[in-house]
Amino acid sequence: MNPELDIIENHPLDALNTMALPARAEYFCRVNNCADIQQALEFSRQRQLPISVLGGGSNIILAGNVSGLVIQVALVGISTEVKGKDTVLVSAAAGEVWHELVLNMVAQGYYGIENLSLIPGLVGAAPVQNIGAYGVELSDCFVSLEAISIATGEATHFSARDCQFAYRHSVFKAEHRDVYIITSVTLALHRQAKVDITYPTLRAALDDQVEITPQLISETVCRVRREKLPDPAIEPNVGSFFKNPVISQTQAKQLAEQYPDLVTYTQNDDQLKVPAAWLIDKAGWKGVRRDNCGVHPQHALVLTQFGNATGGEILILANHISIDIKQRFGIGLEMEPRVLGG
Repeated sequence: MNPELDIIENHPLDALNTMALPARAEYFCRVNNCADIQQALEFSRQRQLPISVLGGGSNIILAGNVSGLVIQVALVGISTEVKGKDTVLVSAAAGEVWHELVLNMVAQGYYGIENLSLIPGLVGAAPVQNIGAYGVELSDCFVSLEAISIATGEATHFSARDCQFAYRHSVFKAEHRDVYIITSVTLALHRQAKVDITYPTLRAALDDQVEITPQLISETVCRVRREKLPDPAIEPNVGSFFKNPVISQTQAKQLAEQYPDLVTYTQNDDQLKVPAAWLIDKAGWKGVRRDNCGVHPQHALVLTQFGNATGGEILILANHISIDIKQRFGIGLEMEPRVLGG
């Protein structure tokens, strides 16, 4: 018999989002297993409450208090199954901390996600935005996930194809947004080291290394990320605030005539990725402070707050940046974090 789920009314969320923004949930619960999820869904159905799912809080902006029921996913557990000579299937519960999973796998000699070290958040959020860094995306090793329908409570299986992965995108940010609660994710990792150092920043950081191992890649990624990105515990932030926009070859050529130092990365035959940080820095926003928030002086992609900011202030600053970039370069910026409340 599963104990009755503890559902709290008017619960503060300040400590549950890495931007440290003030907000309260009308109702809040922390679910530790699938039975807890079913109780939470029944509670919301009886009261006709909307549901918001919360993980590590590292990719959300709280624009104000959140109505309905906020469900924080805290399911834990990791299992492995060796498949053949080189493959191991790793299934991790949605409440596992992503970075701790990466370190765990590297320590066990299971490779493929070492480039994704130190990405904040929980495992359940990883497929939602198809996390990626230093030349590797989750979709490169993703096998499947399990989820529970918010409307019906039914368990559902999703293959990689079902998830419709793209750059920082999945079906859970489109037609399945707010439709499912992800409970576990399964990845296919290698038992033989297969390092990927194609990403220029990572390759440069490893330049003087003779023997490049997955362990060294993980350590180097952590070092580079710590040098570039502020610690949310010290300077509240949600990491990269904007996606890197993708533009056509034609537009890139036109921009390069005006900005010879334009930085681009090839996506496919007719598209190039432009670093949002380059655009924001070029427009003079790095280090700019507006009221209680601003753009970090060392990393143009990071917005932070100084102790008293509201989600509304953060969003106003982000909007001003987006409008300026559009006017200067003709390029639209899309926010990475999701907005809740308000």
